[in-house]
Amino acid sequence: MNKAFITGMTGMVGSHLADYLLAHTDWKIYGLCRWRSPLDNIQHLLSRINDDDRVSLVYGDLRDYLSIHEAVKKVQPDYVFHLAAQSYPHTSFDSPLDTLETNVQGTANVLEALRKNDIQAITHVCASSEVFGRVSQDKLPIDEECTFHPASPYAISKVGTDLIGRYYAEAYNMTVMTTRMFTHTGPRRGDVFAESTFAKQIAMIEAGLIPPVVKTGNLDSLRTFADVRDAVRAYYMLVTINPIPAAYYNIGGTYTCSVGEMLKTLLQMSSVKNIRVETESQRLRPIDADLQVPNTTKFEQITGWKPEIPFEKTMTDLLAYWRKRVNAGQAFLTR
Repeated sequence: MNKAFITGMTGMVGSHLADYLLAHTDWKIYGLCRWRSPLDNIQHLLSRINDDDRVSLVYGDLRDYLSIHEAVKKVQPDYVFHLAAQSYPHTSFDSPLDTLETNVQGTANVLEALRKNDIQAITHVCASSEVFGRVSQDKLPIDEECTFHPASPYAISKVGTDLIGRYYAEAYNMTVMTTRMFTHTGPRRGDVFAESTFAKQIAMIEAGLIPPVVKTGNLDSLRTFADVRDAVRAYYMLVTINPIPAAYYNIGGTYTCSVGEMLKTLLQMSSVKNIRVETESQRLRPIDADLQVPNTTKFEQITGWKPEIPFEKTMTDLLAYWRKRVNAGQAFLTR
């Protein structure tokens, strides 16, 4: 039985990847987890984890090399999906050193642990489309050779993540591939991200918990949206269909719109029709990567992957996720 090691399994993407692998493979799945990590996203897997039914947690921290070395040594994985990160660009402006240490040094720790344990795993390192940052109109859609122009400490850290992944592949003959996934969302998306905070605010308005006002940041930023469930299918195909050491790929959806148009879609789904929209200065980034439109031809030609889930379903499911949580009586920050 093959073994998969997922760093960040308690996050949105990691939890959906675990679901996908459980449903579509016979692999044993190990998720790296900090002892203090919230388990909300894998609540539905806890009984299986307790029974050691094809899924287990391994405790460690990306910034603690010894814990990562021991986790990798214990698991002896055939496949590694390195997804864990400080993943919120806005927070990175307030915590740049934490972001850099977690994302850059953390990636080096994972790859060094694989190297030192002599584990020949097929490894996916998740960078981000944010590495491209400030892109001019004439470079759209963004292909893999577009110049990096990161617009946040998070984006800078993901440049490091991307380059470290390729370095280990080229220097040590390891099968490491990096991806620059563009905007991807759906159920379990953290409420610090635009589409998810909008959906959460709408659900709270519908429940009468806050006034009928959605607070926003930059609504003019252009995004191409993919569903997280399409994203994890892409990651599985990345490591199982013609894995090429040191390869790097753009992955993303096909539906492009402004953040404001995305919000309009969510508002149209609401039962409350008098919701106002207000921009808050604290929700604006000092610099924004405002043209995020991918060219995914390279990845599609290598793997045959294409996104399948329509934008409207992604938004419907995201709003349903927040309605369920709000209606369950949970308390939330109004961020």
